[in-house]
Amino acid sequence: MAPSALLPEETSVLEAPLPTKFLTQEKCTGWEYDLREKGFAVVKNAIPQYRAAKYQEKAYEWLKSFGTELDFNRPETWIKENLPVQSKINTFNGYCMLHEKFMWDARQEPGVLDTFAKIWGTEELLASFDSLNITFPNRKDVEKLGAWEHVDQSPFRRGLHCIQGIIALSPSGPEDGGLLVYPGSHKLMDEFLDTQTDKSTWERIDRFVFDQSQLSWFTARGIQPEKVCAEVGDLILWDSRTIHYGSVPGEKSTQIRTAIYAAYTPARLASEETLKKKTEIFGQWGGTTHWPHDNIRIREVKTFLEDGTRDPRDRDEPLEKPEMTDKLLKLAGVKRY
Repeated sequence: MAPSALLPEETSVLEAPLPTKFLTQEKCTGWEYDLREKGFAVVKNAIPQYRAAKYQEKAYEWLKSFGTELDFNRPETWIKENLPVQSKINTFNGYCMLHEKFMWDARQEPGVLDTFAKIWGTEELLASFDSLNITFPNRKDVEKLGAWEHVDQSPFRRGLHCIQGIIALSPSGPEDGGLLVYPGSHKLMDEFLDTQTDKSTWERIDRFVFDQSQLSWFTARGIQPEKVCAEVGDLILWDSRTIHYGSVPGEKSTQIRTAIYAAYTPARLASEETLKKKTEIFGQWGGTTHWPHDNIRIREVKTFLEDGTRDPRDRDEPLEKPEMTDKLLKLAGVKRY
């Protein structure tokens, strides 16, 4: 993840949670109950499966557009030489791909937007400029990433500030790679930070990584890790205070994971400075963090190889540009509601 925005200079100041009926409504069932009480939820069929399958096809077409010998049916071709540059967590952030048409089409799916509108109580939302994940199982050419439990919210922010999302374009079973969460950890986060950490070590970035001794404090209170399972077209949600990480596929998995990260927050929460930053980044076809309204720091626009040189396959614009509708431009923060 890209570096995060600075928070208030005074360490004695803690940012209060965002106002939302989601936290206080008396009747709360289904995915809303899970999100509030467990800190994560799966919204079933947020996108019709046939459309989600088409987004996966477009993602595969994009990956094949680099002219390599990659063959999705031949595991021996699932190697670094046949893939554009990925992060260690198998996400694609470069090549202007975050603004490919299929990425924005998925971000604008009614079922996805309606879900976040229900959470925040408004249809006037901003979208994050987030990544595509394609994980090939049982690759032999890369070192497997271990557990890296973290939250994407600074200790200086308290309560609900951000809900993150994953649009599932492939099935995600117990053995398949994908999101692993610690249900209920969001409810204990304030107590943990205040009693188990040294405030002088807190950082003003929206990230906190846990070591094993810190995780044991949660597990001693009955908080155990759970692999989130989902089907094609489902929307996975989690509170940024919920401990989580992206797990790698198990040895039995044959599933190529395909997922789009997408988060939304009310546009009214963004400052004019933030909107200007989003507009500038959008103009460069760049990406940011999981946060739509704050914590806006651009990821590298250019894509570099391990030797520090720019990838000759790099692009200055998306392969297929999105349609610049009012809806898209408002979600991007370029136009005002």
